[in-house]
Amino acid sequence: MMNGKSRLQWAEEEVSEVKGIMMDNLKKADERADKLEDLDDRAEDMLAKSKSFEKTTQKVKQKKRWENMRTKMVLVGVGVAALLIVIGIIIYYIVRSTNGGE
Repeated sequence: MMNGKSRLQWAEEEVSEVKGIMMDNLKKADERADKLEDLDDRAEDMLAKSKSFEKTTQKVKQKKRWENMRTKMVLVGVGVAALLIVIGIIIYYIVRSTNGGE
């Protein structure tokens, strides 16, 4: 009977030990699940922010493109105006020298 009792006691201890290990594993699994949820939330947040950033960069890119076009147009306008002034001065002196030589 003593041997049977000690075997029962040994089995109970083994079950208790296995139960403890399983409970620890369950706690760790729950912690990992919580961490995975946090990571998933952070990934979704980062995705939303990246889409917003992409839209902002497109707007900035378009704005800079228009600014560059405007600058080029102003420079072309100034160049054309300068060219017209030079042509006007040349025509003025040609007309003046032609009229003065008569």
